[in-house]
Amino acid sequence: MLAKDSATPKGAMVDSRLHPTIDPDGDHDPEYRRTDRLDALARIRPGDEPRPAVGTATVPEDLSAVLRSTPAKLVTLGVLVSILLVVSGIVAAQMVTSRKATHDQLLGTTEPLANAAQDLYSALSVADAAAVTGFISGGIEPEVVRDRYEQAIGEASAQLVAAAGGTTEDADSTRLLSGLAGQLTVYAGLIETARANNRIGNPVGVAYLSEASNLMQTSLLPMAQELHTRGVAAVESTQRAAVRPPWVAIGLLIAALGALCAVHLVISRISRRALNPGLILAIVATGVLLVWMLVAGLVSSSATRRAITHGAEPLATLTESRILAQQSRTAETLLLARRDSTGEYDGAFDETMTRLGDRLHGYSDDNDDRTASTAVTQALAARDAWIASHERTRAALARGDYTAAAILATGPGADEATAQFAAVDRALSDGIDATRAELRSNEARAAQLLSALAPASTALIFVALCGVIIGLWPRLREYQ
Repeated sequence: MLAKDSATPKGAMVDSRLHPTIDPDGDHDPEYRRTDRLDALARIRPGDEPRPAVGTATVPEDLSAVLRSTPAKLVTLGVLVSILLVVSGIVAAQMVTSRKATHDQLLGTTEPLANAAQDLYSALSVADAAAVTGFISGGIEPEVVRDRYEQAIGEASAQLVAAAGGTTEDADSTRLLSGLAGQLTVYAGLIETARANNRIGNPVGVAYLSEASNLMQTSLLPMAQELHTRGVAAVESTQRAAVRPPWVAIGLLIAALGALCAVHLVISRISRRALNPGLILAIVATGVLLVWMLVAGLVSSSATRRAITHGAEPLATLTESRILAQQSRTAETLLLARRDSTGEYDGAFDETMTRLGDRLHGYSDDNDDRTASTAVTQALAARDAWIASHERTRAALARGDYTAAAILATGPGADEATAQFAAVDRALSDGIDATRAELRSNEARAAQLLSALAPASTALIFVALCGVIIGLWPRLREYQ
């Protein structure tokens, strides 16, 4: 009874519903507990569901609470900003690598091919003019003319080999080079046959010369000019692809930097700490990459633009001018070799010389670059002297003095056509070398500015990602 009195105060009411295992008298009877449980089960009606205990939550409510929690928000911010950093780094590295590869291709393949095609055209034109000059002289051609021809043929062969190195993936250029190589051999054979007949005074030599010259004018030179045109077009398209700054990469880096600054602000408010070293490291790394990308991209684009305006464009003008001068010289020599009385070659000479003057005057008026201004001035002066010499040649032919006309056209005198053509060709060649050097130096500068940026972008983005992890991990541990 003492135990019963101590467990339940005397006179206290005991509710068997709250204590089903205790009988009203306080006796702990196992049989009573079993009967009470059976009665409780019998009172449960169909459709009644047990209610959750006070203070517990269902699984969806728990998940929603977790997603709304501060740690989940921090993880989400970290993942999003990390993805943005990775995408920015990949795009920046790919754009820089592609841009540098474009500059390297232009310097190593595209521009050398265009230059080789221009030199090839020049060598072929000089060879044909020298061969015709030998026939104008009559009998055995002068040794200097023979040496000029052989040197030009050797130069043409060398330029064919040089041009072939840049056409491995260009079927049209390969076709042109194959045609040039095959027909150059045929041309050289015809010239040798014509020379042998001319030495013994056989008139058939002129026929062989005409056939060789026709092959040169209708096949070899047009193919060389087409090859050069394709090379110039490839240079221009390559430069246009590299002249625009990498705006996509720059825009992504700006977005990544802004996102990092926003995350730092959020973390500062949550943690009530003004500075987060990890996130500051990420901001600094991304900012350095952005500034580097801006400076290198803009300076590289500026160098490429200068390569176009001070290199490629004047180079194309000077190269075309040199081709026109060589065409004029060919027309002048054929006028005498074929003793043309129809005016065909005389008209061709006037047309090409007019176009040459237009190109050179246009370069002097429109181009603010002084790289080749001296060469252009010298070429214009030599052109005027050449036209004056040709007028004397034309006058000699008009009065029937073929010997005087031949001397004026092919003689070694300083005031004669040969010397003036050589002066024009030499001045234009110097101008081409100067503008080509300007083009290549600017392209090399543009490529050099981008050389270290691709690996640096990868390294700096990795540093930024580490900074994000370092900045968020301590804050997440505070909630464990």
